[in-house]
Amino acid sequence: MQDKGKIIAGLIIFFMILTFPFWYNRGAASPAPEPELTQKAKEAKVCIADTEYMRTEHMQVLDVWRDTVVRDGKRVYVNAEGKEYVASLSDTCMDCHSNKAEFCDRCHNYASVTPYCWECHTYPEEKK
Repeated sequence: MQDKGKIIAGLIIFFMILTFPFWYNRGAASPAPEPELTQKAKEAKVCIADTEYMRTEHMQVLDVWRDTVVRDGKRVYVNAEGKEYVASLSDTCMDCHSNKAEFCDRCHNYASVTPYCWECHTYPEEKK
């Protein structure tokens, strides 16, 4: 029991090392980038769903579209308001969001995500 002080000091040092990444970077995270909309997207003012939903769930929407188009042959998507859209990344999404570098890549790079969309689809032509 004479090593009680060493054990306590060791536990304190261990705890500090274990929690170092959390308290060292506290408040230092950069804010998420704001995607830049094209003029066509600004004029439309409405996407297939509201902005917050699309920011968090767009990949799930694209996965459902892929499955329903490829497996079921259904090419029409009906949103919550009853409006119909062609279920197509290239024709529907990229029609308004054609600025891939400013719209898609900003957030994907920030989140360190590598989407596999472009393994099958071609990059949209950037419009200046």
